[in-house]
Amino acid sequence: MWVFDRTAAQEADPDCSVSLPYDKRVRGRVRIHLDNDQGVAGIHVPRGELLRDGDKLASADGHVLLIHAEPESVSVASTDNALLFARACYHVGNRHTQVQIESNRLMYLHDHVLDDMLSSLGLTVVSQQWPFEPESGAYAVGHGHGHGHGHGHSDEHHHRHDTDHYDPHQVNRNGHEASSKC
Repeated sequence: MWVFDRTAAQEADPDCSVSLPYDKRVRGRVRIHLDNDQGVAGIHVPRGELLRDGDKLASADGHVLLIHAEPESVSVASTDNALLFARACYHVGNRHTQVQIESNRLMYLHDHVLDDMLSSLGLTVVSQQWPFEPESGAYAVGHGHGHGHGHGHSDEHHHRHDTDHYDPHQVNRNGHEASSKC
Protein backbone atom coordinates (compact mmCIF):
# COMPACT_ATOMS: atom_id res chain seq x y z
CA MET A 1 0.00 0.00 0.00
CA TRP A 2 1.33 3.41 -0.96
CA VAL A 3 1.52 6.00 1.80
CA PHE A 4 1.50 9.60 0.62
CA ASP A 5 3.21 11.64 3.31
CA ARG A 6 4.93 14.57 1.64
CA THR A 7 4.14 17.44 -0.70
CA ALA A 8 4.89 16.81 -4.36
CA ALA A 9 5.93 19.50 -6.81
CA GLN A 10 2.92 20.96 -8.62
CA GLU A 11 4.53 20.19 -11.97
CA ALA A 12 4.90 16.47 -11.07
CA ASP A 13 2.80 14.09 -13.16
CA PRO A 14 0.38 12.14 -10.96
CA ASP A 15 0.32 8.33 -10.99
CA CYS A 16 -3.12 8.27 -9.37
CA SER A 17 -5.84 10.49 -7.95
CA VAL A 18 -8.42 10.51 -5.20
CA SER A 19 -11.65 12.47 -4.73
CA LEU A 20 -12.28 13.31 -1.08
CA PRO A 21 -14.92 15.29 0.82
CA TYR A 22 -13.82 18.07 3.18
CA ASP A 23 -13.84 15.93 6.35
CA LYS A 24 -11.31 13.51 4.82
CA ARG A 25 -9.14 16.27 3.33
CA VAL A 26 -8.64 17.84 6.76
CA ARG A 27 -7.68 14.64 8.62
CA GLY A 28 -3.99 13.93 9.15
CA ARG A 29 -4.23 10.18 8.61
CA VAL A 30 -6.77 8.58 6.34
CA ARG A 31 -7.09 5.35 4.39
CA ILE A 32 -8.30 6.07 0.87
CA HIS A 33 -9.63 4.21 -2.15
CA LEU A 34 -7.91 5.60 -5.21
CA ASP A 35 -10.01 6.75 -8.17
CA ASN A 36 -10.47 4.36 -11.11
CA ASP A 37 -10.14 1.26 -8.90
CA GLN A 38 -6.39 1.75 -8.54
CA GLY A 39 -6.41 0.26 -5.04
CA VAL A 40 -6.08 1.42 -1.46
CA ALA A 41 -3.51 3.89 -0.12
CA GLY A 42 -2.86 6.01 2.93
CA ILE A 43 -2.43 9.73 3.46
CA HIS A 44 -0.28 10.87 6.39
CA VAL A 45 0.10 14.66 6.57
CA PRO A 46 0.46 17.03 9.53
CA ARG A 47 -2.73 17.25 11.55
CA GLY A 48 -4.92 20.21 10.64
CA GLU A 49 -3.45 20.68 7.17
CA LEU A 50 -6.27 20.98 4.65
CA LEU A 51 -5.66 19.24 1.34
CA ARG A 52 -7.08 21.41 -1.42
CA ASP A 53 -8.32 20.55 -4.89
CA GLY A 54 -5.28 20.20 -7.14
CA ASP A 55 -2.77 19.51 -4.35
CA LYS A 56 -0.27 16.75 -5.01
CA LEU A 57 1.31 14.40 -2.49
CA ALA A 58 4.19 11.97 -2.96
CA SER A 59 5.07 8.62 -1.43
CA ALA A 60 8.55 7.64 -0.28
CA ASP A 61 9.04 5.63 -3.48
CA GLY A 62 8.13 8.58 -5.72
CA HIS A 63 4.50 7.92 -6.64
CA VAL A 64 2.43 11.10 -6.96
CA LEU A 65 -1.21 11.48 -5.86
CA LEU A 66 -3.50 14.22 -7.19
CA ILE A 67 -6.17 15.43 -4.73
CA HIS A 68 -9.66 16.32 -5.96
CA ALA A 69 -12.26 18.03 -3.76
CA GLU A 70 -15.30 15.78 -4.02
CA PRO A 71 -18.67 17.50 -4.50
CA GLU A 72 -20.72 17.28 -1.31
CA SER A 73 -23.88 18.68 0.20
CA VAL A 74 -23.34 22.39 0.85
CA SER A 75 -25.60 25.32 1.48
CA VAL A 76 -25.03 28.35 -0.73
CA ALA A 77 -26.26 31.67 0.70
CA SER A 78 -26.18 34.69 -1.58
CA THR A 79 -27.19 38.32 -1.84
CA ASP A 80 -26.23 41.37 -3.89
CA ASN A 81 -26.50 43.59 -0.79
CA ALA A 82 -22.94 44.10 0.55
CA LEU A 83 -24.06 45.07 4.07
CA LEU A 84 -26.37 42.06 4.32
CA PHE A 85 -23.56 39.82 3.05
CA ALA A 86 -21.15 41.20 5.67
CA ARG A 87 -23.78 40.68 8.37
CA ALA A 88 -24.30 37.07 7.23
CA CYS A 89 -20.55 36.39 7.27
CA TYR A 90 -20.36 37.82 10.79
CA HIS A 91 -23.14 35.57 12.08
CA VAL A 92 -21.76 32.42 10.45
CA GLY A 93 -18.23 33.22 11.69
CA ASN A 94 -19.57 33.88 15.17
CA ARG A 95 -20.61 30.22 15.22
CA HIS A 96 -17.06 29.09 14.31
CA THR A 97 -18.39 27.39 11.19
CA GLN A 98 -16.06 26.55 8.32
CA VAL A 99 -17.10 28.75 5.40
CA GLN A 100 -16.10 29.31 1.79
CA ILE A 101 -16.49 32.98 0.86
CA GLU A 102 -16.90 34.25 -2.69
CA SER A 103 -17.82 37.71 -4.04
CA ASN A 104 -21.54 37.66 -3.17
CA ARG A 105 -22.10 34.21 -1.71
CA LEU A 106 -20.88 32.00 1.06
CA MET A 107 -20.92 28.22 1.29
CA TYR A 108 -20.85 25.91 4.28
CA LEU A 109 -21.51 22.23 4.82
CA HIS A 110 -25.27 21.85 4.73
CA ASP A 111 -26.85 22.89 8.03
CA HIS A 112 -30.59 23.56 8.17
CA VAL A 113 -30.25 25.76 11.28
CA LEU A 114 -27.82 28.10 9.49
CA ASP A 115 -30.02 27.92 6.38
CA ASP A 116 -33.01 29.15 8.39
CA MET A 117 -30.99 31.90 10.11
CA LEU A 118 -29.56 33.26 6.85
CA SER A 119 -32.94 33.05 5.11
CA SER A 120 -34.48 35.05 7.96
CA LEU A 121 -31.79 37.72 7.44
CA GLY A 122 -32.86 38.00 3.79
CA LEU A 123 -30.31 35.90 1.91
CA THR A 124 -31.27 33.37 -0.74
CA VAL A 125 -30.19 29.92 0.47
CA VAL A 126 -30.07 26.79 -1.70
CA SER A 127 -28.60 23.32 -1.18
CA GLN A 128 -26.21 22.06 -3.85
CA GLN A 129 -23.59 19.41 -4.49
CA TRP A 130 -20.33 21.33 -4.74
CA PRO A 131 -16.66 20.88 -3.78
CA PHE A 132 -16.16 22.60 -0.40
CA GLU A 133 -12.99 24.69 -0.06
CA PRO A 134 -13.32 26.70 3.18
CA GLU A 135 -11.22 29.67 4.21
CA SER A 136 -8.02 28.64 5.96
CA GLY A 137 -8.35 31.29 8.67
CA ALA A 138 -6.69 34.59 9.45
CA TYR A 139 -3.73 33.01 11.25
CA ALA A 140 -2.86 30.53 8.52
CA VAL A 141 0.68 31.18 7.38
CA GLY A 142 0.37 29.53 4.03
CA HIS A 143 -0.52 26.18 2.62
CA GLY A 144 1.60 23.36 3.97
CA HIS A 145 4.15 25.46 5.80
CA GLY A 146 3.49 24.82 9.47
CA HIS A 147 6.18 25.97 11.85
CA GLY A 148 5.40 24.38 15.18
CA HIS A 149 3.86 27.17 17.22
CA GLY A 150 0.54 28.88 17.52
CA HIS A 151 -0.33 32.53 17.25
CA GLY A 152 -3.01 32.66 19.91
CA HIS A 153 -2.62 34.53 23.16
CA SER A 154 -1.18 32.54 26.02
CA ASP A 155 -1.72 34.74 29.05
CA GLU A 156 -3.33 33.20 32.11
CA HIS A 157 -6.96 34.24 31.69
CA HIS A 158 -9.56 31.89 30.32
CA HIS A 159 -12.72 32.51 28.37
CA ARG A 160 -15.55 30.35 27.15
CA HIS A 161 -17.00 29.97 23.67
CA ASP A 162 -20.00 27.84 24.59
CA THR A 163 -22.43 30.62 25.49
CA ASP A 164 -24.07 33.32 23.41
CA HIS A 165 -25.03 35.60 26.29
CA TYR A 166 -23.28 38.29 28.28
CA ASP A 167 -23.42 38.08 32.06
CA PRO A 168 -21.88 41.23 33.60
CA HIS A 169 -21.43 39.40 36.91
CA GLN A 170 -19.04 36.94 35.23
CA VAL A 171 -16.74 39.61 33.76
CA ASN A 172 -14.44 41.92 35.71
CA ARG A 173 -13.75 45.51 34.73
CA ASN A 174 -10.76 44.49 32.58
CA GLY A 175 -13.03 42.39 30.37
CA HIS A 176 -11.78 39.08 31.76
CA GLU A 177 -13.98 36.43 33.34
CA ALA A 178 -14.20 36.81 37.08
CA SER A 179 -12.42 34.11 39.03
CA SER A 180 -13.24 32.63 42.39
CA LYS A 181 -9.50 32.58 43.18
CA CYS A 182 -8.16 35.25 45.57
